[in-house]
Amino acid sequence: MVTGATGNVGRELVRSLAEHGARVTATSRGITADHVPDGVRPVRADLTDAGSLREVFEGADALFLQNGGASAHLIDPQEIVATAKAAGVTRIVLLSSQGVATRPGSASHGVVARAVEDAVRESDAHWTILRPGGFQSNSLAWAGAVRSARTVAAPFGDVGLPLIDPADIAEVAATLLRDAGPGGRVVELTGPALVTPRGQAAAIGAALGEPVRFVDLPRAEAREQMLRFMPEEVVDTTLGILGEPTEDELRTGLGVEDVLGRPPRPFAGWARRHAGLFR
Repeated sequence: MVTGATGNVGRELVRSLAEHGARVTATSRGITADHVPDGVRPVRADLTDAGSLREVFEGADALFLQNGGASAHLIDPQEIVATAKAAGVTRIVLLSSQGVATRPGSASHGVVARAVEDAVRESDAHWTILRPGGFQSNSLAWAGAVRSARTVAAPFGDVGLPLIDPADIAEVAATLLRDAGPGGRVVELTGPALVTPRGQAAAIGAALGEPVRFVDLPRAEAREQMLRFMPEEVVDTTLGILGEPTEDELRTGLGVEDVLGRPPRPFAGWARRHAGLFR
């Protein structure tokens, strides 16, 4: 059972599990058969309505659970876990956030995600919690500007973070769902090197075969833009991570090699694979 199956991680996870012959039910609010490979059962359900999950969970023994993302504050993690347990789920891999440890006081990045983690920890399931840092796919927010003007505008142009490829997160999750290994552990996941917004723009340009200009936005201007579609608390925490990352948020190469036996993928590889979205 894969929740958030149309997202950057969930979509890759469903594909990986299906390729390895697993029987997969994929769910999200708007999922259709067009979103999943042949043989995967797509079912619409909503984490904010645990009752909608009862039928979906039937027959599942393993669950990939997302922490709810932007709707995390609306979900009841205790009820979701109880519903999964009642249906026969014995293994849970939770996609949480590095912010649980690095920004524990943040309502958006720490407190709510911790509540979901606690519900999973308190279950008697075989559980693993994944705590990734920033996603390489977050650069898709620039796709429109790159397509129209070959420009990336972002704050803190020379501050690097160890961004991780969502495909690496999915492969780690698939491995743990198929062959759980020891339970009761937290796996932090970060990319192989620090990459700055300016460096991301250059990598996207290299993938396109033409230059992409970088514009360094003042913090105040970036904050004003982000407030148009994000709550104030989320904006301020996000800007803090982007501009003043903690020592732990700068740690590279966490987790992927421990589980998969190979290093995490670099941003340049992600940019090449997704260059078509920026053309």
